[in-house]
Amino acid sequence: MTARKSTATHEEVKLNSEQLIVDFKALMADAEELIHATASHEDGPLGMIRSKALDTLNNAKESLSSIEGGLTDKAKVVAEGADEFVHRNPWEAVGVAAGLGLLIGLFIRRR
Repeated sequence: MTARKSTATHEEVKLNSEQLIVDFKALMADAEELIHATASHEDGPLGMIRSKALDTLNNAKESLSSIEGGLTDKAKVVAEGADEFVHRNPWEAVGVAAGLGLLIGLFIRRR
């Protein structure tokens, strides 16, 4: 029973991580648009802020790329583990899937 809880937790973390990456990419795109929209203001304090924002944005893109690669690797490991479990215990996997389908159906019906 504990293994199933940890699998659900991994899936939730994966979905939350993926959503965070999507949101962060959208934020970076918006920030990049804003920086390019102020391109005509090269001098003074706005120019310094633009320069600092571009540096921060570039660093964030590099960090996001490394995090995204790590998440992809972890997702592959989890998928391989699930595949191996299903091959070792096919009937138990069918039972778990049927139980989850029943629970989801009950929750949907209540709405």
